[in-house]
This record gives sequence, C-alpha cells and structure tokens, in this order.
Amino acid sequence: MMCQNCNQKEANVHITKVINGIKTEMHLCEDCAKQKNEFNTGSYFGFGMPLSFQNILEGFVEAMDGTPKYIKKQESCPTCGLSFEDFRETGRLGCANCYKAFEGKMIPLIKRVHGNIEHNGKIPKRAGGVLKTKKDIEKMREELKNAVNHEEYENAAKLRDEIKKLESKMNDGDK
Repeated sequence: MMCQNCNQKEANVHITKVINGIKTEMHLCEDCAKQKNEFNTGSYFGFGMPLSFQNILEGFVEAMDGTPKYIKKQESCPTCGLSFEDFRETGRLGCANCYKAFEGKMIPLIKRVHGNIEHNGKIPKRAGGVLKTKKDIEKMREELKNAVNHEEYENAAKLRDEIKKLESKMNDGDK
C-alpha cells in the first residue's frame, strides 16, 4: 500500500484515530508520519529505544509476565511449525491443525471479526422449508424465554401460540 500523503513510498505506519466515535485511518510512510507529527517516532531516551506506545506496552507485559519478549518461546503448530506470530503477520494458517494449536487465541479473534464463533450457513430455498421452520421455532423459543424473563406475558402468549402453530404444521407435513 502506498503512502496516502506522498504516494511515492510504501506505507509502513498505520494510524487509526477514534475521536467522538468517528474513526479515521491513515497509511503513511515513515517520513510523512514524522512530518505529520501524529506521534513522536524519533525521540530517544539515550538508551537506544524510541518512545512509542508499543514499547511502553511491551514493557508492562514483560513486567507482568516476568519474561522478556526476546526470550519467550513462540507457540507453534506441532504439525506445520507455523508460529502464532507468523499467523498474525500473514493472516493465514499453515494447516487444519493450527486451529486446534491456537484455539485459545483464535476464538476471541474470530468472535471479534465475525461476531460469532458458530457458522450457520445458508439454507437452500428448494430444500430448506423444514430447516427454516425449525430455525424459526428455535428463534421464537429464545424470544419467548426473553419475554417471560422481562414479564411481557402478552407477547409471550402470542409467541407460544405461533410456536404451536408452526410445530403442528411441521407434524402435519411429516404424515
């Protein structure tokens, strides 16, 4: 991706700002990022480490964990040898067993990206009448439970009657 400012160099600084709920993203080369002065990439404390939020956060994590980042053993897939850090950089897993090897780290990531960890898929129109009805009944039962919990008894009664009607249609179709 090219720098959005100069359109000449590769963008290697990615800035995301959220101000009053409005998200803006900038993709800049290092020189343009320094010129924009969004954050100070070049200040040094005299011990060879630039001041950045990433370095500060890494320091906190190391202090809590007790192991410096460069000493930590990288978790990797026993089948293909891909490390989780490699996955984070490329966005691709090496094999089917990577899902199991990185399960603890993958579930929150998948949930954040997709909103759920269970894939329901689509139902074909020509063969999905019964499946659609079962899903509708399942959804209505959940709504019924919520209505009873919130003491919305009139709504709960309507949902109960709808569920009975759909179940009787399904049972009549089986005969």
